[in-house]
Amino acid sequence: MAAILVVDDAKFLRITLRKLLEKDNHEVVGEAKNGKEAITLYKNLSPDLVIMDLTMPVMNGIDAMKAIMEIDSKANIIVCSAIGEQKVVVQAIEAGGKDFILKPFEESRILETVRRVLENFHLANMV
Repeated sequence: MAAILVVDDAKFLRITLRKLLEKDNHEVVGEAKNGKEAITLYKNLSPDLVIMDLTMPVMNGIDAMKAIMEIDSKANIIVCSAIGEQKVVVQAIEAGGKDFILKPFEESRILETVRRVLENFHLANMV
């Protein structure tokens, strides 16, 4: 079970992700509707994983990811965005994203990605 922060400006998507993750025995410790909120919540909650949208008001996901990576260079961030252009995917990975999921997504894709990123993180920390 992981403590997860969900960041998306669409409330329905935050609710959908919360239900899906909780059904898979994860705990959603916080929800943010923009990048600025995500940074504050990351500092306060220290989640195991962040699922981050890119296009949001106030602060976008790329800028938020860069700020989170400055706080914690080992942060686990999965990008979940409707923008799948190669240039955007590359920017997201360079900013610290461990994986990229294109919206609309399959539930199984979210869960597989969460498990893989967490597993890789735990393996890396065992060395």
